[in-house]
Amino acid sequence: MRASNISSDGGTESSALVDDNGSEEDYSYEDLCQGNPRYLQPGGEQLAINELIGDGSVVCAEALWDHVTMDDQELGFKAGDVIQVLEASNKDWWWGRNEDKEAWFPASFVRLRVNQEELSEKSSGTPGGEQEEGPGTDRHRHPESKQQMRANVIQEIMNTERVYIKHLKDICEGYIRQCRKHTGMFTVAQLATIFGNIEDIYKFQRKFLKDLEKQYNKEEPHLSEIGSCFLQHQEGFGIYSEYCNNHPGACAELSGLMKQSRYRHFFEACRLLQQMIDIALDGFLLTPVQKICKYPLQLAELLKYTTQEHSDHSNIKAAYEAMKNVACLINERKRKLESIDKIARWQVSIVGWEGQDILDRSSELIHSGELTRISRQGRSQQRTFFLFDHQLVSCKKDLLRRDMLYYRGRVDMDDMEVVDLEDGRDKDWNLSLKNAFKLVSRTSEEAHVFCARKQEDKARWLQACADERTRVREDHEMGMEISENQKKLAMLNAQKAGHGKSKGYGGCPVSPPHQTLHPLHQCHVTVPTSVPQQQVFALAEPKRKPSLFWHTFNKLTPFKK
Repeated sequence: MRASNISSDGGTESSALVDDNGSEEDYSYEDLCQGNPRYLQPGGEQLAINELIGDGSVVCAEALWDHVTMDDQELGFKAGDVIQVLEASNKDWWWGRNEDKEAWFPASFVRLRVNQEELSEKSSGTPGGEQEEGPGTDRHRHPESKQQMRANVIQEIMNTERVYIKHLKDICEGYIRQCRKHTGMFTVAQLATIFGNIEDIYKFQRKFLKDLEKQYNKEEPHLSEIGSCFLQHQEGFGIYSEYCNNHPGACAELSGLMKQSRYRHFFEACRLLQQMIDIALDGFLLTPVQKICKYPLQLAELLKYTTQEHSDHSNIKAAYEAMKNVACLINERKRKLESIDKIARWQVSIVGWEGQDILDRSSELIHSGELTRISRQGRSQQRTFFLFDHQLVSCKKDLLRRDMLYYRGRVDMDDMEVVDLEDGRDKDWNLSLKNAFKLVSRTSEEAHVFCARKQEDKARWLQACADERTRVREDHEMGMEISENQKKLAMLNAQKAGHGKSKGYGGCPVSPPHQTLHPLHQCHVTVPTSVPQQQVFALAEPKRKPSLFWHTFNKLTPFKK
């Protein structure tokens, strides 16, 4: 039996595994790991871990989050703690040991260490904690050992890419191709919802792996220079944004189909026909979400074992920052999509809306509150204002139903300059003003004066206006755009939910605060396949303190009946 090699398109090369009957066998986890028996593959962790434990090896995992528990049978730990895995037969709960005790802990809270030798050496000391001096003591500090550590990480990156390509190929050829043949079972829209742009991802990843293979040094892996590949393709990774945003909808659509036995049998037949590993379709569809989150972790590990003298050090460092930003951009786009759903429902609740939809130009609510609008003649009007990116919308409260809002107009913020006015008489308008600021057009004589009740309210509005310009600039620099289809879908869903009536926001989730692209280390984690589908993004992003913004916003919208 000969070893199998995975080509850049996910297929097997001429050295495919062949049994005695001359038929090809499945590409196996063990064959990839043949060169490095301590290497752990994502997706095959359970089998690999138990094999290593059975061989007497020390298998360790690093905590991604704090696990606080009051149950004596569970293992508590903090993010960054190292846990020795003692048993992993259950996919959701593993048995492990830390400095305190042995107990169960959730597998989704940890990631396996790439270099298991590192902790084996640290744990090989005497019970008193001191190690005997000798030629082999503390080898991980020795240059040769660090080279081996780097080789291990390089091999992990290469092998996981090959396995990932195999998974993508199986999805495209094993599932999508078969689904398209059965037009009586699937509509084009259903397939687009379930599989998203995974075929585009497959095409991109094949090119990425091809370039990665060119930079891989098979004889001396630690000398490989792969940093430039990530930098060369960093923009291409942006296609994951669409897939990740679509993934919750894909899970919902697939879940609905799986309630019918004929679809369950069909998808299982597809898996068996393609000779795929025993993972359900929803598990395969999760792999791109996992993959884009894992790149920063792998590059951080590689950077740790890449000396500054190494020719690839600067590229690896830049690649790590680039992939961290890619993952953060995907999180930000997901947040934008959640935001446009709320904005669409808000517009539907406004009485007498005129002109283009708010989503035609805006995708985020930045600030809202009451201001007094002053005309040149000195007349004042109290209005409720909503500051979005690109525009400021004015509404009037109903005299009887104070939570009912009527549309009264909008201001194009792209054309406006914000001017802070001192208390006293304004020389241009010859009016006595307090806690006021002005919006002045850059291209015409249009101008608007607003007065806040308190100085701190005015300060918040001035800061919000500055934030709006920053947000617009960042979105432009990052290429942050919401597709027309997504905008139309959000408005359509809002109109269906409202049926033309005011519904309010009582059931809306809390809007997370805006996050910049600069280091959000906790955003980039490896999500295990055991995690329920609806929790994928909850794990990919840290839990955040709920914002009071939308809670306050609820009071300004029509109540539910």
